[in-house]
Amino acid sequence: MWRRFFPGGEWRRLGLLARGVGTAVTLWCGTWGAVAQAAPSGPADLLASLRPEHPRLIVTATEWQNLRTRRFQNPELDAILQRVEAEARALLPAPPVTYKKQGRRLLSVSREALGRLVTLSFAYRLTDDKIFLARAQQEMEAVIAFADWNPSHFLDVAEMAAGLALSYDWLFADLPEALRVAIRRALVEKGLQPALDPTAKWNGWQRGQNNWNQVCFGGLTLGALAIAEAAPGLAREFLALARRHNPAGLAPYAPDGIYPEGPAYWNYGTSYQVLMISALQTALGTDWGLSAAPGFLASAAALVMQTGPTGRPYNFFDASDSVAFYPALFWFAQSQHQPGLVHFQNQWLRQRLAEANSRLAQDRLFPLVAVWGQDLADPVPMPALPLAWHGDGPNPIGVFRSSWTDSNALFLAFKGGSAQLPHAHMDAGSFVLEADGVRWAVDLGAQNYFSIESKGWDLWGRGQQSDRWRVYRLNNFSHNTLTLDGQLHRVNGAAHITQFTSNSATLNLSAVFAGQAGRVTRVFTVEDDRGVRIRDEIAGARAGLPVRWQMVTRAQVRLQGAQAELRQNGRGLRATIQSPAQARFEVADARPPDDGVNQENPHTRILLVNVPTSRSGELTLVIRLEPGLRP
Repeated sequence: MWRRFFPGGEWRRLGLLARGVGTAVTLWCGTWGAVAQAAPSGPADLLASLRPEHPRLIVTATEWQNLRTRRFQNPELDAILQRVEAEARALLPAPPVTYKKQGRRLLSVSREALGRLVTLSFAYRLTDDKIFLARAQQEMEAVIAFADWNPSHFLDVAEMAAGLALSYDWLFADLPEALRVAIRRALVEKGLQPALDPTAKWNGWQRGQNNWNQVCFGGLTLGALAIAEAAPGLAREFLALARRHNPAGLAPYAPDGIYPEGPAYWNYGTSYQVLMISALQTALGTDWGLSAAPGFLASAAALVMQTGPTGRPYNFFDASDSVAFYPALFWFAQSQHQPGLVHFQNQWLRQRLAEANSRLAQDRLFPLVAVWGQDLADPVPMPALPLAWHGDGPNPIGVFRSSWTDSNALFLAFKGGSAQLPHAHMDAGSFVLEADGVRWAVDLGAQNYFSIESKGWDLWGRGQQSDRWRVYRLNNFSHNTLTLDGQLHRVNGAAHITQFTSNSATLNLSAVFAGQAGRVTRVFTVEDDRGVRIRDEIAGARAGLPVRWQMVTRAQVRLQGAQAELRQNGRGLRATIQSPAQARFEVADARPPDDGVNQENPHTRILLVNVPTSRSGELTLVIRLEPGLRP
């Protein structure tokens, strides 16, 4: 009789589940109201320690009460909670989200739904105001009515599942039973079932070593834990899959905590990893040891060290150079008892809270800062981190700074790496430079994906001649690095930091220029007067090979032969070519090809040097950047 409720593959998936030791048989009636099961109960049972009551995801009933109590003892916490309530109230007149894809993605809709559900549910748990409950129910009803959550781009499913799981769990006691049943059905049919389909092409993320692994396992783990008592067989199956394969998503953090995909994707992948770990801890009392993965906990300090005195990150790969807010950093600070990790985040947060018109809910996880940061004492101490630091891994990074306390400090960050990495640019050897509150050398960051894909370009190809490298912001012609003979960097090449001291570092770029030169190195040295010397050495090239050195900047530039003066925000920097003697600076707009695809870069220019190698195929190019230039 059960087959008439679940035709085809649904019967196979939901009717009979046999996995490993023991058999779990879960039978669902047509109304999803009755469950019969026979399941293993020993240590291998992943649900043996499941907290039986709701809420159990990230914030338990006791912790909700603590928030309501502690807000009256902690003005900073109260300010955050007041803002959550205000953001929730601003959502009340907005119509629920609708199914609308942009190209192949439903992702913007999933993210909007997640942010709304988290904010509205959070506000209800704080206030007991039924208006927030009713509005959250409207949003839930809208997303469960979607025909699907776009599994062909599985990030869309994961984020939708995360929002629905958290709101279902937090609001459980106050939801009508019919809505609970409908939410469980949606999480199964639109989330867990597609994720567990072994024939689906969209499930390649399960073994990926990138943010997709973390986001998809994170979002669906929330879903599985939320409905575990109602669908124990399916929940066990997915949790077993997550426990087995999520470590692949954690592998890239090793050994030193550098997230290879850049700071924007650190925020994305790591936020979902934190959601997953936090939910496992509150629901099961264990995180399966995931937080102990090499480099994972260290990634928080690594991210802070890659952030300049202006608050802007070293935005390598697909990232913006604007000041960023990272709610997950508060979890790291709390779990490691290192409040200094959020010193600058907390400063920025307090400034935004003081601005009545700022929209903090644009970060869909903003309310969780109240959970992860509620124990912060005021003032939050400065980070106890080194002035010179480098980390190894797929995308090695080095950083020099002159101070943690001076907002005008010198900050130099540079990288090695490879164009084969996820979200990679051809930027090996590139750098950013800040001094006197100005970012002098900038990274243009990413271009909107849809603006490229919609023109028919293959943005995600990795070949040497892929369309990806036609995108100006992604190739070496727009980064603060070298270009030889007007050619692209070698996709298969990787650059490494081979030497590092308290004020000097050497990068071996030879593999990036394979076939163009035998040996290419770049040495960064920070001198006592905060001057930065960049020494490039090339050998084994053909005689007269054109070499281009460049630095992208938003400063005004005035050329004086072998010197250039840069002016920005009332501050100045002098650039000097120290070798070779005949070299001269040039300046050009950072203008991409006029092809109808590439995005313009207004108010941005390139300081550059064009110089050939010698008859012996060698070249030593030395340029000094000296901040503090007076008017």
